[in-house]
Amino acid sequence: MFSPEHSGADAYTRVGVETGVMGASPHRLIVMSDQGARRAIAQARTHLQTGSVPARGEAIGKTIQIVESGLQQSLKLEAGGEIAERLNALYSYMPRRLLEANIKQSEAMLAKVDGLLATLEEAWIGIAPEIARMATQPAAESMR
Repeated sequence: MFSPEHSGADAYTRVGVETGVMGASPHRLIVMSDQGARRAIAQARTHLQTGSVPARGEAIGKTIQIVESGLQQSLKLEAGGEIAERLNALYSYMPRRLLEANIKQSEAMLAKVDGLLATLEEAWIGIAPEIARMATQPAAESMR
């Protein structure tokens, strides 16, 4: 009756993600993108271990899409200065490394990119209180 792609749990997950994205701040979208890329790498690692080549390629492709179309495209290079330039270089490095991991069937390379994304995710989560404070500060100042 229902195909696996349209199960009830998948529908709830999609609605939850879409709702989260629509109401998310730019900061939260970056964290969500990091987390999505890391989930896709975890799937790729599982598929590598089980020998599922097409599924591994699909998971790696999804990770590359998140990095290039989400994380890298969100950079404001002209406003972000050296930090944005370094992130841009890192976001250019990751897809190349992921493609190499796929070709060489290297879990270590997948783990390396996952580690980089984990470090970035941790940093973004760490600055969340400061971002929230900065977001409420202008509103509080305008009420004076």
